Amino acid sequence: MKKVLVGMSGGVDSSAAALLLKQQGYEVTGCTMRLYDNSVTDEEYPEGGCCSLSDVEDAKSVCRKIGIEHLTFNFTDDFAKYVMTPFAESYINGYTPNPCIECNKHLKFGALLRRAQLLGFDYIATGHYAKSEFDEKCGRWLLKRPADRKKDQTYVLYNMSQAELSHTLFPLFGLEKSQIRELAEKNGLVNSRKPDSQDICFVPDGDHSGFIKRYTGYVPRSGDFIDPDGNKLGTHCGIINYTVGQRRGLGVTFGKPVYVTEKNSDRNTVTLSERELTVNELHLNNINLITADTLSEPVGVTAKIRYSTREQAAVIFPPENGIMRIIFDEPVRSPAPGQACVFYDSDTVVGGGVIMKPAAGQSSM
Repeated sequence: MKKVLVGMSGGVDSSAAALLLKQQGYEVTGCTMRLYDNSVTDEEYPEGGCCSLSDVEDAKSVCRKIGIEHLTFNFTDDFAKYVMTPFAESYINGYTPNPCIECNKHLKFGALLRRAQLLGFDYIATGHYAKSEFDEKCGRWLLKRPADRKKDQTYVLYNMSQAELSHTLFPLFGLEKSQIRELAEKNGLVNSRKPDSQDICFVPDGDHSGFIKRYTGYVPRSGDFIDPDGNKLGTHCGIINYTVGQRRGLGVTFGKPVYVTEKNSDRNTVTLSERELTVNELHLNNINLITADTLSEPVGVTAKIRYSTREQAAVIFPPENGIMRIIFDEPVRSPAPGQACVFYDSDTVVGGGVIMKPAAGQSSM
């Protein structure tokens, strides 16, 4: 009997994953990863937030109900090193990072798999809506998207390695959320109607700048709002308070709608424009490919530059010095540097990378 360690957040998805695997005949153990150490910012754990006692107790309750063991692992040091600190540093340097992607890469499919293998487990499993599948034709493990694109979570999983894909189970693939809740309720799971978490776990109030100030001691410096020609328009209260594409909450009015189109940490400026910037070409670094080890020629794909947007047709080019170009068939709304660009071939994830900056010579719409 194969042994599976299921990462359980206390939510209904991961709980249903554990239940399904047990029903399928696996030897299942649940585990909760303690990630966020709130003592670094002198905060109380928000009820229902990451690492809250209620989440841990919900996971334990589910494990008792379905008759499996529950473990708790302390990964707070790794979470601070690989997620919280880079998140703060990226914002300070003018980027807009995606901490969930880094958490999946380093913690949920990195550190957890290593711990599971040390403990003698054959697989790890999570409640993500995705699928790991071996393709005989190309001889590689592939990451597949669910048919219900509203529940597609592959955007935050594109960094998975071949080793991780080969040792990870995604039992929720092919199911809808309503079916998951029905399954949990039918089996008497305490969290069958628990709402999904929507916030960054260590920034539950959505105040990124407040977290950065508490976590690092960084004091934002005011600087200039400028137009695309460099003319001063006003004064901003620190670049960590803004992101590319932002239109509201600028803290000052200009008598007309304006967008944030650039943040420059060296000059401490925030560029505003009446027209939102669009681009045809992006440069990416920190590339991870799933369908192949390398690219030898340009490849047609569809690509997403934000978690919640639809993908658009594009061509990716073989990386040069670790940097990949992607050219879209049609202009796309300029994303915030630091976000991920993920490429697809139909329902298969090709790979992805981190957005650096628009190529020179591009202009706004």
